Amino acid sequence: MTQVRTLSAISIPYRVLQRSGSIAFALIFILTGQGGDLPELPVIGVVDSSLIGAIAIVIVLALVGYETAYVRRFQYKLTADSLDIDSGVLSRRNREIPLRRIQNVDISRNIIQRGLNIAIVSFETAGGESTEATLRYVSAQEAKRLQRELGRRKHADGDRRKSQKVDSTEHDSVGGESNTSGSSAGHTASELFTLGDNELALVGFFSIDLRVPGLLVAGISTFGPILTSIVPTASPLRSLLMFIGGPSVLTGGFTALLALLPVFIGVVVLSWLVGAASAVSSYYGFQLTETRGELRYERGLFQRYDGSIPFEKIQTLTIEDDPLKRYFGYATLYVETAGYAPGQGGSGGRGSEVAVPLAQRNRINELIKRIEPVDTIELQRPPKRARRRYLVRAGLIVGVVSVGLFAISVVTSIAFPWWVAVGLLPVGGIIAIALWRHRGHWIGEDYFVTRNGVFTRETRIVPLYRIQTVIDTRTVFQRRLGLATITADTAGSRSLGGSDARAVDISAQRATTLRTELETRLQQAIHDRQEQSQTETTSAADVSLPESDTTPSDESKPITAESDTDDSMGQIGSTTTSDDDHSIDSHNHSGDDNSDDSSNKKAQESDNAKDDTTSSENASVDRDE
Repeated sequence: MTQVRTLSAISIPYRVLQRSGSIAFALIFILTGQGGDLPELPVIGVVDSSLIGAIAIVIVLALVGYETAYVRRFQYKLTADSLDIDSGVLSRRNREIPLRRIQNVDISRNIIQRGLNIAIVSFETAGGESTEATLRYVSAQEAKRLQRELGRRKHADGDRRKSQKVDSTEHDSVGGESNTSGSSAGHTASELFTLGDNELALVGFFSIDLRVPGLLVAGISTFGPILTSIVPTASPLRSLLMFIGGPSVLTGGFTALLALLPVFIGVVVLSWLVGAASAVSSYYGFQLTETRGELRYERGLFQRYDGSIPFEKIQTLTIEDDPLKRYFGYATLYVETAGYAPGQGGSGGRGSEVAVPLAQRNRINELIKRIEPVDTIELQRPPKRARRRYLVRAGLIVGVVSVGLFAISVVTSIAFPWWVAVGLLPVGGIIAIALWRHRGHWIGEDYFVTRNGVFTRETRIVPLYRIQTVIDTRTVFQRRLGLATITADTAGSRSLGGSDARAVDISAQRATTLRTELETRLQQAIHDRQEQSQTETTSAADVSLPESDTTPSDESKPITAESDTDDSMGQIGSTTTSDDDHSIDSHNHSGDDNSDDSSNKKAQESDNAKDDTTSSENASVDRDE
């Protein structure tokens, strides 16, 4: 019989203390709001300290009573098919979440919670934009048990469904839940990556928080008049305050700008220190392991996170580096998932989770082969006429900036050093050539790889069967040089914002060939994946043991989830977009309709990739009483 469980008893005082903070702040505000005098209310009159103390005691007692009732009336149980949660004090809420819909179980604990041996457990579901359910708070042992047991039951259910596909009578030979538990529970995790102390220090060294300058500007703009009266006249900070508050500092010309140089350096150093501290605290103790059907990570110093990345939800692998990382031979690996992105809130809003925050390139390549066995990549650069385009673009940018600064200096009589911008022309040329050198693409039997960027270079590896749509884009400037851009759109979280794998500025002939190759190999990859799924299903039915150790097949059927049409063979939509809204294939829409249609397709296809969330079998039941 399934045991009904409740929240940890320690969560009662912890929740009370959490809520008491706001009450204490309100009382302090009342006591100090009259300049130290006790407040006077319309009906009660002057409120003395004894009355305030009595009110505080009543509030605390009411809070303790409510939190006690909430914790004791909060019940949950993990059945063979669903997670049932009953909660609420005055208004009861009953939820039944099918196990197949639960995509991830995240555990988080801060320092105080670790000291009290309690944790927050968050259940994320496919198709949900936010957390489906949260347990605040259970013991750390119970949190790990839920994470482990739910993963075991999901895989046992997947194996049982594979057997039912072949023979409906196979369900009777499974032998019940007790037989599957031993096999699944015995599956051990293998360590893939551990972040050492030296690598953690390098993570901090390569990090900078670009939010610091904006926060400083906002703070100085708000409190600038007060600080100006305090800061000495000769201080560079006073010049900075005047610079933000108005253009008076510019009348000093180039000399005044040099006076601000120490302040700018200080802002850069402060941004680096804040970024380093944030990165070190976020990735302290980072460990990545592989369990059955998923990657599991643990990280964090002050706030400890423990979560998983399902293999079946991985859409794209991204290798990210910058000039400093490339010089020392390091890189960062991101894993982009469909629908829910574990750690999205803590990953810089990328919509993906950091699989490896920092490691040498050879370790990154070894880990990629464990996740996706990609072949040797041989990137093909854009043609040389694309390099000429980048050089012309850099020259135009420098020219526009120089003319703009010169016009400002003439109109406003402010001595702007506009000639400095002209001196940046060689720098712009070097960046343009580097942009051409770092761009490339490659297509293999099973993967499509692109690389773009100089200061932040991204190499994106996309399995062909994950591609939703192939888009051929040619602007008016590209058409003049016979260039085009091929975009491979997936159902990943970042692709909804336009961050797809893109082969930029390749020749028009190569673009046509590449689009055809992507379509053909995509069909072959989908066909091979179908055969592999059918083989695994047949093997699971022929095995005499209660449960097979093979990885569960993808129930979401990538043929429909990764397709651009409703055809069961997974035909993709290959579109060509240009400035005159001309389409060279069957998808011939106007510019506005094409844009809206593409956005709707992305949203629909991302939803389709999330384990058939619209079926009644997987729908969660939420009842309010």
